[in-house]
Amino acid sequence: MLFFEFGIKDIIDIVLVALMLFYVYRLMKESRSLNVFMGILMFVVLWLVVSQVLEMKLLGSIMDKLVSVGVIGLIILFQEDIRKFLYNLGGHQRIRALRRLFSGSEKHRSDEQLKQVIMPIVMSCMSMSKKKIGALLVIQRATPLDDIVATGEPIDAAISQRLIENIFFKNSPLHDGAMVIAGGRIRAAGCILPVSHSLDIPKEFGLRHRAALGITHESDCIAIVVSEETGGISVAIRSDFQVRLSAEKLESILTQEMIV
Repeated sequence: MLFFEFGIKDIIDIVLVALMLFYVYRLMKESRSLNVFMGILMFVVLWLVVSQVLEMKLLGSIMDKLVSVGVIGLIILFQEDIRKFLYNLGGHQRIRALRRLFSGSEKHRSDEQLKQVIMPIVMSCMSMSKKKIGALLVIQRATPLDDIVATGEPIDAAISQRLIENIFFKNSPLHDGAMVIAGGRIRAAGCILPVSHSLDIPKEFGLRHRAALGITHESDCIAIVVSEETGGISVAIRSDFQVRLSAEKLESILTQEMIV
């Protein structure tokens, strides 16, 4: 009788729960919190056995209270991972496409306008790469970076190769921070970014690379790094690095990824 009551909705329910558990497992594994995930999973199984199978009312009620308080504790404990998940969800390519579709105010830029934004960035990065001048540029997309802009010096200037190179020149007082580009203009320079403490970052990467990865953890921006040691150009997008980029590859990535 129970077998015939098992319908298509139950199958969908089980599949969705399995997918949710798999995603949480992968998220915990990436954040080095796998033991915490396994502990939570064991507690949930024990709670279900006690309250649903054995029907122990006293112990079940105590565990119900612990679960209610524990949810709040988990939100506080894993707030950075939850924020990263929500940013990735909202910044997904299909979500962005839907947002642009239903937003009448957001229009596509022409290829010429996009080129005017991208080419000075590409040319300045290649020039600084040859001279081994360290640089960190952050390009805002859908997620506002006003809090990051507030940590630096306001610029509000048109994007130009000469200006970018002058700001990151070694004797410039703003060369150590990040430059934020938004709305086709240089908003600020010398900005302070959150630093990623991930153990998966290669040891040869320095503080600029960690800062680039850190800001992509918290927003959907594009972060470009020019290494002061090697002159190599890297791009961080959605918490992932693409390294040793040529001018053509950098231009291709920016053209594909920038919201226009």
